[in-house]
Amino acid sequence: MAKEEPRSISRDLQELQKKLSLLIEFFQNNPKVKAFTKSPVSQYLDRHPFLALALLVFIVTSAVPVGFFLLLVIITTLVALVGVIILEGLVISVGGLSLLCILCGLGFVSLAMSGMMMASYIIASRLINCSFSPRPLTQQNSNGDCQLAMKATDFKGLYQE
Repeated sequence: MAKEEPRSISRDLQELQKKLSLLIEFFQNNPKVKAFTKSPVSQYLDRHPFLALALLVFIVTSAVPVGFFLLLVIITTLVALVGVIILEGLVISVGGLSLLCILCGLGFVSLAMSGMMMASYIIASRLINCSFSPRPLTQQNSNGDCQLAMKATDFKGLYQE
């Protein structure tokens, strides 16, 4: 029984990988996606990954407040059909200003979140690269402290006196 579980897990992972590769291939072959990847906006975001991540986080986090604002607009429009036109302008104005404040706050939050995500990614990738490096990782000093073993060529040009 214990031998069958890893096989089923690996089979499930292979099926998942196959489905994901088909999904990625579908998106890559979509003509609208191809047109967008050739656009200047896409090329700019490709050169600035932090900005692309911040934009993605902002879009995801701002969906709920924008949805609530649109619901507010629809409800006030329905109320205006009944006859309260002055109240509709006031409610939409106040709702618009509050939405603007919320979206500005979400912009700052998305920048902070994407900064933390990028920093976590960089730290994790550096730790993984150091852990699985093919060169010897540590050497012992006379003090017994461990230091990274690096060649002198790694520091070429860093400190010129």
